[in-house]
Amino acid sequence: MSKIKSISGKGIPLVGNDIDTDRIIPARFLRCVTFDGLGEQVFADDRQQMQGKHTFDLPEYQGANLLVVNANFGCGSSREHAPQAINKWGIQGIIGESFAEIFLGNCVSIGIPCVTAEPEDIKTIQEALKVNPKVAIKLDLESMKVYCGDLTIDVNMNAGSRQSFITGMWDSCGQLIANVAEIRETATKLPYLNWVS
Repeated sequence: MSKIKSISGKGIPLVGNDIDTDRIIPARFLRCVTFDGLGEQVFADDRQQMQGKHTFDLPEYQGANLLVVNANFGCGSSREHAPQAINKWGIQGIIGESFAEIFLGNCVSIGIPCVTAEPEDIKTIQEALKVNPKVAIKLDLESMKVYCGDLTIDVNMNAGSRQSFITGMWDSCGQLIANVAEIRETATKLPYLNWVS
């Protein structure tokens, strides 16, 4: 199973409240059969309007794996495509002021930890990332802190979600693979299954 205790790397600031799932991945990209290729289309309309000046297009933020956002991120429709697109672009964790509930649940189910912090702390980290895009950033789920250069901030996460990341229980497929022997044994005892080894 995939335990997620910390994520280290580079950060990318995305400033603005109420960034909804239609902005994250426009509806025309939802017709895909798999989520492959969605990363290229993340924030497609915003990026087109900003003509290469969107943070997801700026060369200094390429390779970033921690996204820093403001309030009510991921509001709007419940499409799983939004966190999938962010993840396919390369984001492994999100630090924000607050998240829409369904977006947050979709992130947890695909292994993207989302933590919250005080608005002034988020703005401080966003500014630090603008001043120095290469600054090292780390999200630590065990200490519930974010380290960004010389900055250290406290973050919050639902206790159940935090435990599922640290133990790897968020990864339902991994759990099945790790427990295949027990599953086979249980299946042999079920009267409605003809188990074939």
